[in-house]
Amino acid sequence: MPVQLTVSDEVRTLAPGFHHIAIEAYDLVNTPSTEATSALLDDAVRRLAERLDGRAPHEDPHMVDWRAAYTAFGAKPNRTRNSAEALAKRALSDAGLPRINTLVDVYNAISVAHLIPVGGEDLDRIQGGMRLIRATGTEDFVTVASGEQVVDHPEPGEVVWCDDEGVTCRRWNWRQGPRTCLDDTSTNALFLLEGMGDHAGLEAAGAELAELLEKFSPGARLTVRAPE
Repeated sequence: MPVQLTVSDEVRTLAPGFHHIAIEAYDLVNTPSTEATSALLDDAVRRLAERLDGRAPHEDPHMVDWRAAYTAFGAKPNRTRNSAEALAKRALSDAGLPRINTLVDVYNAISVAHLIPVGGEDLDRIQGGMRLIRATGTEDFVTVASGEQVVDHPEPGEVVWCDDEGVTCRRWNWRQGPRTCLDDTSTNALFLLEGMGDHAGLEAAGAELAELLEKFSPGARLTVRAPE
C-alpha cells in the first residue's frame, strides 16, 4: 500500500504554488559511490552552469519562489537555504558535490541538474504516513551533534515534514534527520521532488530520476505519483 502523503491546509495557504511528485521504489540496490555516479554528478554540475548562465543559484526564478516561501514562514533564506539552492551553491564552489552512495548521488544529481529540492527517505523507517505541516514547536527532531544523538525542536510555524514518530525534515527541505536517511542497508525508498510555481519542471525531473533508479537498480519496482 502506498505511503500516505498529506499537505496541511496551513501550508497550502502559505504557499499555494507548492506541488510535489513522489516516487516509491522497492528492491533497490544501494552501494558506495561509483565512477558512474560520480560522472552523473559532474554532468549535473555542467547542466546547472548552463541553466544559470552566469547567475547565482538564488537568482533563478524557481529559487526566487522558494525564497519567498521560506520568508513567509519566518526562515532567513540567506542562512537556511532550501536544499536545491544549498546543493547548487556547493556544486559551483571549490568544495564540489559530495559523493555519498548510489541512491543519494542519483537524487542529488537530479536536484542539481533541474534545480529543484529532492529528498530520499528509507521507506522501512517511516512510521505511518508523512505530513507537511506548520509545526507547533513541540515536535521532536532527532539529529546528531558532536557525534551524539540529540533531540531538537522546530520553531513554531516552521514548515516541516513529519511522520508518526517525529520530524523527518526541518524547514521544509533544509535539513533531513538521520533516522530516515538512505544508507547502505536501504532497499526501499521514497523520493520527494518539490516545486514552487509553474516553472518547477517536476515532471521531467521525476521521469529522469525514475529512469536512473531503474538503470542503477535493475529490477526495481517504481511507482510515480503526484499526490493531492
